[in-house]
Amino acid sequence: MFLNCHSYHSLRYGTLSVKELVAKAHSLGIRELVLTDINTVTGIYEFKKECEEQGIQPVAGVEIRKEGRLLYIAVAKEFSGIGEVNKMITDHHCDGKDLHETAPEFENVFVIYPIENMPEILKDHEFIGIREEELTLLIRPELQKMISKMVVLQPVTFSTKQEYHLHRILRAIDNNTLLSKLEETDICRKSEYLRAEKNILDAFQRYQEIIQNTKHIFSSCSFEFDFKKVRNKLHFTKSKESDLKFLSRLAYLGLKKRYGLGHEEAGKRVEKELKVIDELNFSSYFLITWDIVRYSNRMGFMHVGRGSGANSMVSYCLGITDICPLELDLYFERFLNLNRLRPPDFDVDWSWQERDAMLQYIVDRYGKDHVAFCGTNVEFKYRSIFREVGKAFGLPKEELDNLATQSVETYDRNKVVDMVAKYGKLLEKFPNQRSMHACGILISEEPITHFTALEMPPKGFPIVQFDMYTAEDIGLEKFDILSQRGLGTINDTVKLIKETRGITVDIRDTSISKDEAVANEHLAQGKTIGCFYIESPAMRGLLRRLKCDNYRTLVAASSIIRPGVAQSGMMREYIFRHNHPDRFEYFHDVFKEHLGETYGIMVYQEDVIKIAQYFGGLSLADGDILRRAMSGKGRSLSKLQEVRTNFFNSCMDLGHPEDLSAEVYRQIESFAGYSFCKAHSASYAVESYQSLYLKVYYPLEFMVSVINNQGGFYRTEVYIHEARMSGASVQTPCVNTSGFQTVLRGKDIYLGFMLLQGLETRLAHGIAEEREKNGNYKSLEDFIRRVPVGIETIQTLIFIGAFRFTGKPKNELLVEARLLLINFKPENRGLMLIEEPVQEYKLPQLKREHFEDAFDEIEIIGFPVSCSPFDLLQTRYRGSVFVKDLVIYHKKQVKMLAYLISRKHVPTKKGTMYFGTWTDVNGDYFDTAHFPDSLNDYPFQGGGCYLLLGTVEVDYHFPTVTIHKMAKMQMIPDPRYAYDKDKQYDIHRQIKEDVSMTSRKPYPQAHEIGLPRQKFQ
Repeated sequence: MFLNCHSYHSLRYGTLSVKELVAKAHSLGIRELVLTDINTVTGIYEFKKECEEQGIQPVAGVEIRKEGRLLYIAVAKEFSGIGEVNKMITDHHCDGKDLHETAPEFENVFVIYPIENMPEILKDHEFIGIREEELTLLIRPELQKMISKMVVLQPVTFSTKQEYHLHRILRAIDNNTLLSKLEETDICRKSEYLRAEKNILDAFQRYQEIIQNTKHIFSSCSFEFDFKKVRNKLHFTKSKESDLKFLSRLAYLGLKKRYGLGHEEAGKRVEKELKVIDELNFSSYFLITWDIVRYSNRMGFMHVGRGSGANSMVSYCLGITDICPLELDLYFERFLNLNRLRPPDFDVDWSWQERDAMLQYIVDRYGKDHVAFCGTNVEFKYRSIFREVGKAFGLPKEELDNLATQSVETYDRNKVVDMVAKYGKLLEKFPNQRSMHACGILISEEPITHFTALEMPPKGFPIVQFDMYTAEDIGLEKFDILSQRGLGTINDTVKLIKETRGITVDIRDTSISKDEAVANEHLAQGKTIGCFYIESPAMRGLLRRLKCDNYRTLVAASSIIRPGVAQSGMMREYIFRHNHPDRFEYFHDVFKEHLGETYGIMVYQEDVIKIAQYFGGLSLADGDILRRAMSGKGRSLSKLQEVRTNFFNSCMDLGHPEDLSAEVYRQIESFAGYSFCKAHSASYAVESYQSLYLKVYYPLEFMVSVINNQGGFYRTEVYIHEARMSGASVQTPCVNTSGFQTVLRGKDIYLGFMLLQGLETRLAHGIAEEREKNGNYKSLEDFIRRVPVGIETIQTLIFIGAFRFTGKPKNELLVEARLLLINFKPENRGLMLIEEPVQEYKLPQLKREHFEDAFDEIEIIGFPVSCSPFDLLQTRYRGSVFVKDLVIYHKKQVKMLAYLISRKHVPTKKGTMYFGTWTDVNGDYFDTAHFPDSLNDYPFQGGGCYLLLGTVEVDYHFPTVTIHKMAKMQMIPDPRYAYDKDKQYDIHRQIKEDVSMTSRKPYPQAHEIGLPRQKFQ
């Protein structure tokens, strides 16, 4: 009898998860159920599985609404009917086609109209839904004659009184209104709940024809779906056989290119992999990825293939990845094997600037009916829950802000706040809206609307209505097409080197991208700011502690910095063993045999699987469960508990001591969700090394590219500082030299207009475009004639020094600009046939103070360019100790003057702790630790220069300063407001710092780790 059930996938309407809906139906003895979420099929596949588990017949459908008004309910007779509805909804979302009041000509769909939208003529497959409370209306003659076409309409939206109130809150959120202002038409009726079928049959007992019509729909519908069938594009060529033949040809051509002739080991590896790829029907997946990469290469784009796909020799030979599996002992089974429960996917990165072009190629090449992004459900988050629910209850903004930022337990409670907290709690894990998955692309054999309706988010590429896990469940494996700024930096640097020096750098040449002497020196010293993945303070500190001077150690470092390895204490233990290889024993022979390269420390996901299998005797299937748990792709607690039990039972059978088994499993467990596979680390290491090579040999080109790709871990100011440390002369923007982006002229770096706060992007582009079209600007007046600007924009450009080519001081230019714009008519811009001579104004000499330019720069760009922050201090003191000498002050107290770059928040049992990164007056970086007791008395007070007092701790070649006291140093008053005391220190608050937050626990100290360094007896 339930032809119209909503789950919470009816966004901001339904209150039941699919699982809850089915469970409640089962508890009431209901044997048939139709899921009809509003304009979506998001939950139908989960619905089918849940129903079959509970012995309920599932039927799939969709409730069609337009602007919140119910038009009709579409119930699929068979699975193809869902495809018909999906196509209609897709046409509406993606092509703007209207949803009509009546249904289109469906072939395999029953249509049920509500009584308020009843068409004059009903087709054979169309019915009218009548609610129990509407039965009294059947006395009307016009309705009496339609009884033969009526069915029972018992919508389901909630199951309890509390859920009904939750529904009302969701509707208030959706309508952005107060609960008290909801209209009757905004919410469901109070009768829309699950109840025993007998109650409904009793209500309709006088209308047996209506009951029979309803039963007829159920008996005529089925929802058959094969979850084991592969639904990706099946063949790249015409058949499985020709796919394998083509893939084999490409693989052996690549083998010859990568290894030359006669490399026996590589040849056997390719042959073995091809057999597995063929057996698992994965040839087309490899070929499609190869085709995407081939297009990228043809367009001159740079890509990086990473993740477990780099374990494949075939992917290396095809050019999908640039990681040699033999070099790093990467085994193919980590990527693809006959025992693996789920097929893998390739992760391929492009520059953020070029990714859209790659996506467009995929859509054009494989057809818009077959390509879509994975969707993702964006859930109500803690802050948004209390803000949204509080708004529905009518709380003022101040209280909403407090609720969103404070723990409810600490908040001043009252009846309304209690209600907000109560219903807010119920909304946790509720989907709030659908969005685009960050990178997952689906390419299907059949039109993708056979399985889902598509939606069109603002980005411009269609998305399916379910997430990657559902896609995987129904046989659609995604292609991960990612983007990142690091690749954009590398790509732009190579182009800029060609442009400025005429040198072509083959950045994929392994002799420079994996092992180069000078780059190795910089790596060991942590001189890596601007370099992808290895520029953060934590990573630079790790590189120095390891004296990391080679690619292999960099691969390990890329993984041990991950939270799982670091949190378990294995990062610190790895550092110890790397520096003292003679001061430990392998505590079991299995660790020596399989983890010798990493000193018996589990560093990669593969290491965990090796230990689970070779030490713990786990099966490959259990190993796969562990792998998925470690990569965050299936953290089933029940399955993990089963694996744990199997592990300890197997260890007992193998005769391992109980305490040894417990220690090994502790290490395994610490990795869950937070470790890299080795191939992933290797891919990151290659890209990091490529960045480093470019920085070492072409520092100015590299730093300009970092700035133009909008940086990385740090703010732009830090990268400009790096450029200056490399010999650049940094200039503020100039209308006759600068572009939208920052440009390099010899050793002069001219900052781009994109860095000017408040300057419109369109105008920032237009200044350079007009100059390129019609030549340099001759004067301020010439500029105003040619570029559509108002007085505020002109003032910004004058204050930043963009007209310094005129030789006139800023004060004079400001007066001149105002005089020009008073009489200038914008409609005359660009209409002059003969250019009139520039009018000269005689103005009195206007004096400017020495540091006025610096304060203009802070206001417009956010930091001084014409001087150092140290130059703006009232004191001339520059510290007693400098960074270059810190290592000789181990355990000694030092006093330093430093400029704050960044700080990282870490919570501890005793309160908040911070790690700071600073530069001294010489421009060298150093790091500090600030413990809660110190911060209580000497807190951070925003960006700027500080006087620091602390003790130096040298940890494996890397000095840090534990701060006891610190004080922010006073800057000179703003000279531009010499006659306005109230504003003399306003601009100082714009001095920036980078603050990053983390909720992780502090890494354990050496004495807390307890990792055995002797062999277990």
